[in-house]
Amino acid sequence: MSKVNEKVLVKDHQVIPGKKVKLKDFSTKYLGKTLTKQEAEKMLEVGRKHLAEVQDELYAHNRYSVLIILQAMDAAGKDGAVKHIMSGFNPLGVRVCSFKAPNSTELDHDYLWRHQLALPARGEIAIHNRSHYENVLVTKVHPEWILNENIPGIESVKKIDDKFWDDRYKQIRRFEKNLTQNGTVILKFFLHVSKKEQKKRFLERIDDPTKNWKFSLSDLKERAHWDEYQKAYEKALAETTTDDAPWFVIPADDKWYARLAIAEIISREFSKLKVSYPKVSPTQKEDLQKAKVQLMAEDEVKPKENKKTGKE
Repeated sequence: MSKVNEKVLVKDHQVIPGKKVKLKDFSTKYLGKTLTKQEAEKMLEVGRKHLAEVQDELYAHNRYSVLIILQAMDAAGKDGAVKHIMSGFNPLGVRVCSFKAPNSTELDHDYLWRHQLALPARGEIAIHNRSHYENVLVTKVHPEWILNENIPGIESVKKIDDKFWDDRYKQIRRFEKNLTQNGTVILKFFLHVSKKEQKKRFLERIDDPTKNWKFSLSDLKERAHWDEYQKAYEKALAETTTDDAPWFVIPADDKWYARLAIAEIISREFSKLKVSYPKVSPTQKEDLQKAKVQLMAEDEVKPKENKKTGKE
């Protein structure tokens, strides 16, 4: 993806640790002038093939795992990103998990439990479409939902104060630090869509019969909390971006650019791992040659003739 390196400025999208985040400082549109939609789609195709090659090495190397997190407001393009970017991956080494509201069994465990169950094994890639961050986003906007977790000492919304959220951010940082120290690469993407663009996509889902299933009245209810969600995202991004588990704010109004940017960032992070196919020992090489000789000899052995029929 060498051509992409010149036109996708990763540093413009990465959230820097230790700084406050204002989403207004991040554009929801592609502001560059050197890249067209047609060119981006060609680059993405090349990128998909490259990611597939690296994934094969990652699987064979069997030392690292990769966790890709996609967060966004409704209709920002998370599903499309999974479909268009990850389609080149081998399904045997990829797990895609879409998290919805926790069920009764999940609520009987700590909020990270169900996400731990969906973590990638060594050599695997896991894509979480929504993630453990819902527990500092949607619950931040609707703190009453925290009460369903039956946390000791949290009997009312009044108990869900700033200290509660600070502790939860610390828990998430600690959770991710443990993962990265044990070989999991974490890449977190916030697809930054504008309120105007979301409205446009909602109307498309309503008007297009093939997209009706994508729309729910609950989406409209959450849209009414737009400003609250923006603040929740700003706080979560600032509190949980780290050098080892960075957040990237991706302009999502232009889907073609969003997909390319995500693919480029994943590709760059993969290249840092320096994964390779396992090298075999001299003894194993000898065994391989012996196996080759044995297999080649099979072609030289003629089938025995049936004495009664004269046929082979």
